[in-house]
Amino acid sequence: MGWGGIGEIEAMKTMSAREAKNGFGLMIDTARAGPVLVEKHGRGVVVVLAVEEYERLKAIEAGRMG
Repeated sequence: MGWGGIGEIEAMKTMSAREAKNGFGLMIDTARAGPVLVEKHGRGVVVVLAVEEYERLKAIEAGRMG
């Protein structure tokens, strides 16, 4: 799974902040399969992703910085 294309961002799962709060376990399970955009008042505020994906992105960033 990558973040390279616009299509991938458009296909990202979306939850309202209320849904994320009330279904925290579901949000975690969903985020393990792919990033979840959490919206508040219809605007994206955070993206939740699996720790493996976060580590992969940090490694890419570190490679660009070094």
